[in-house]
Amino acid sequence: MEDGKYSKELNVAVRVVHMACSLCEKVQKQLLSTNSDQVKSKDDDSLVTVADWSVQATVSWMLKKAFGSQNISIVAEEDIQTLCKSESQSLLAMVVSAVNISLAEAPRFGLHGPEKPLSASEILEAISQCNSRGGPLGQHWVLDPVDGTLGFVRGDQYAVALAMIENGEVVMGVLGCPNYSVKDDGLNKYTQENPVMSKISSGEVGCVMYTRKGSGKAWMQPLIHRDETFEWPNSAKLVQVSSVDDPTLATFCEPVEKTNSNHSFAAGVASTVGLRNKPLRVYSMVKYAAIARGEAEIYMRFARAGYKEKIWDHAAGVLLVQEAGGVVTDAGGRPLDFSRGIYLEGLDRGIIACSGIKLHDKIIGAVYASWESSNLASSQKANNSHLRIHPSFTHTLKKKEKKVCAFQIPVTKLSTRSFRFSIISMIEKPTNLKTVITL
Repeated sequence: MEDGKYSKELNVAVRVVHMACSLCEKVQKQLLSTNSDQVKSKDDDSLVTVADWSVQATVSWMLKKAFGSQNISIVAEEDIQTLCKSESQSLLAMVVSAVNISLAEAPRFGLHGPEKPLSASEILEAISQCNSRGGPLGQHWVLDPVDGTLGFVRGDQYAVALAMIENGEVVMGVLGCPNYSVKDDGLNKYTQENPVMSKISSGEVGCVMYTRKGSGKAWMQPLIHRDETFEWPNSAKLVQVSSVDDPTLATFCEPVEKTNSNHSFAAGVASTVGLRNKPLRVYSMVKYAAIARGEAEIYMRFARAGYKEKIWDHAAGVLLVQEAGGVVTDAGGRPLDFSRGIYLEGLDRGIIACSGIKLHDKIIGAVYASWESSNLASSQKANNSHLRIHPSFTHTLKKKEKKVCAFQIPVTKLSTRSFRFSIISMIEKPTNLKTVITL
């Protein structure tokens, strides 16, 4: 990795994510071999585990150690409400143990840990200090300690995701994927039935992927295991997106759980665009990793009505795909907006990630062609009364009054009939601009 802006931050982040992945592997192994009480349900019915809290505490403490507690803002998923309950004493004890075991291994990753084990109160403080809300100004670390917790507890795919947002833009991303082999075609070959056991028996290891904005490059390293010591660059290799742009040859990913994405609508889009391969249903941001590595070409996600996407579920993965040569937008073709707090506000219907612009444009067109007849469209009409339009067909009128009137024409109407389209633009002067166009 070349020197430059964010080089120090990225160096530390990669090492910290390696640490976090090592912690997760230990907890997952114990979780799968025992029936210990390491998993809890949150208020929204999603799962949280010892690994979630332990990774958040570890990453929080390490970042503050490296960059100063007064100069760092961290946005992360977990809070300490459950851990602070009287009935959670044994759970908290497991978190404290996992964190201190991980921090004691910091020198193995070229980092400095604490001089003595942290107390329970210190660990709770490290978790609760990840309380930033992000926003359009300043620098914010964004952490998902265990993305894909359901995959984690099932011994399947999951990820540790750490990104940095500066003035509303993602500028750095690190994604640890402990069950995603560094070998080519690692995702296609893993089995849903017993992925962890097949990984262990074959001697395969997971990976850590990382990038920074504007580099035009994304790298992948194998995980550090057992008594190995991390030495930069740790066999890092460049990765890039697939060159496949024929839909009939493309592989597409989608979430496993139907609550996270509308499978039937995605299937309709896939049929419209001519995708023939069965979808790879994968937990976590490993889907983004697969596209960045060239093992899949398309990721489609259409969340249920009312669901709000969170920045920590996408920031690191989005930047990896983009810097590896891919394209990520919402389903209307617009860039994702990471500047508006913890949610991806203003998201148009869903998220589309593709290995290239040609496939991306076809998917966006298929979304528009399929939308009006879908149950997703009817469920959102109450909240979205405006006309949905294809971003490729944009006409701009410029006025001397320093205002720009921009309007977009629906691709579905362009392909079916001529029509008259009126646009009213508010300008600084108390007059209206009315333009009528016949196509």
